[in-house]
Amino acid sequence: MCGLAGIYSHKPVATELYDSLIHLQHRGQDAAGITTYNKHMHKTKGLGLVRDIFTEKKIKRLKGNIGIAHTRYPTHGGFGHGEIQPFWTSVPYGIALAHNGNLTNYNELAKNITSNESRYLNTNSDTEVLLHLFAELLHDKNKHDNDKEFFDGLCSALEYIYEHVHGAYSVVALVIGKGLVAFRDPQGIRPLVKGIRSNSNGEHDYIIASENTMFYQLGFKPDGNVLPGELIYISEGGKVFSKRLMKKSFNPCIFEYVYFARPDATLNDVSVYRARLRMGQNLAEGWKKTYPDKIPDIIIPAPSTANTAALSMATALGVRYSEGLYKNPFIGRTFIMPGQKARKKSLRYKLTPQVTEISEKKVMIVDDSIVRGNTSREIVRMLRDFGATEVYFAVACPPVQSPCFYGVDIPTRAELIASNKTMDEIKQYLEVDLLLYQEIEDLAEAVMRKGDHHIDRPCMACFDKHYITSEMNNEKIQELEMMRINDRNGN
Repeated sequence: MCGLAGIYSHKPVATELYDSLIHLQHRGQDAAGITTYNKHMHKTKGLGLVRDIFTEKKIKRLKGNIGIAHTRYPTHGGFGHGEIQPFWTSVPYGIALAHNGNLTNYNELAKNITSNESRYLNTNSDTEVLLHLFAELLHDKNKHDNDKEFFDGLCSALEYIYEHVHGAYSVVALVIGKGLVAFRDPQGIRPLVKGIRSNSNGEHDYIIASENTMFYQLGFKPDGNVLPGELIYISEGGKVFSKRLMKKSFNPCIFEYVYFARPDATLNDVSVYRARLRMGQNLAEGWKKTYPDKIPDIIIPAPSTANTAALSMATALGVRYSEGLYKNPFIGRTFIMPGQKARKKSLRYKLTPQVTEISEKKVMIVDDSIVRGNTSREIVRMLRDFGATEVYFAVACPPVQSPCFYGVDIPTRAELIASNKTMDEIKQYLEVDLLLYQEIEDLAEAVMRKGDHHIDRPCMACFDKHYITSEMNNEKIQELEMMRINDRNGN
């Protein structure tokens, strides 16, 4: 899961791209990069948080009124400087590209690319594979004398990509001498939204991003989504071309609504905040049915992404909502930290129990999800250390039983607590008195209840094991799990 932004403007875009990455920091804490264009590409990237990478001096060097930006959350490839996006190639035009998602047929695509001696791969990143494939296809469609001909060439290239590239990919790209390009996989797994702004020339500026959280600050008005299977091209002169090249079942990732997206985002015409409110309402109804005689004294969210669901659940149950775990805002998101040791250490810094809220009380923890279970168990132990008489645990989504191969670092099956333990065993492992997971249909309903969203059904492969791309059989899952293990081991 990463954060993307692309801006076409009548003024320099570097500062606005930086601001966009600040708003998208929650989507990736590993690294970030910005590429701008004014006849030449200008690039700055680095490891760490956005505010630590981009100094005022570096931003001033990023010249141009068109640019793209990326903040990285690694799910495939290494963790070094060479893996930082946007990626760049000089053939045929000079192309910079940033990508959010995962390609499930990476191995096959990489072999095809490297069989052509004109192309080489310097990393294990599926983004580099996508860049070279895109560049090679444009090279083959090289009659691009004007904007319309270039757009036609883009359409031909993307038709091939949509037929042969599997998995999740939301993309923004720069092409020297041409402009800004964006496209999204045919099933719309990863989000990509649009914004528009009137400029001082009486014309329009455009933004395309993973979320619309920065639109208000930058003066953009939401302008819908890049549709699944859609290509958008904004020329240097500001002409906009768009075409939906392939239409399949619309299956956006439900984990965006559960955890990843900011609550103030609207994705696929569904408010993330409202979806999380409905998750809490549905979870409360499930609790009443399962444990009608068990009412906690307080409800505490953990982590902060569960605040909204916890609040609505507390309201529905008539129970006091409490911030019994103080959250240090200067600690990053533990889920996306590399390794359990880092997550556990960060948790102790991030959450501090408040004894007056916890001592001698029946406490319910509301979490957005349980993946490995280690963090959840640590939270339960903290509550018991501070005097909770009983600890209940309610989860806003169903048990995570399968890895995600579409851009979320939900790991191998061996690491997933719900893949290897029964409900009673999970309850014992967490050391809780009562445990409740959201029913899968209740979660889907919470996302799809409101909004002009046109979602057929969210991708919920991590919960129901039904992967939405056809090649995902058991052999393919084993192959991708081994790739993930090799990535972690530096192989």
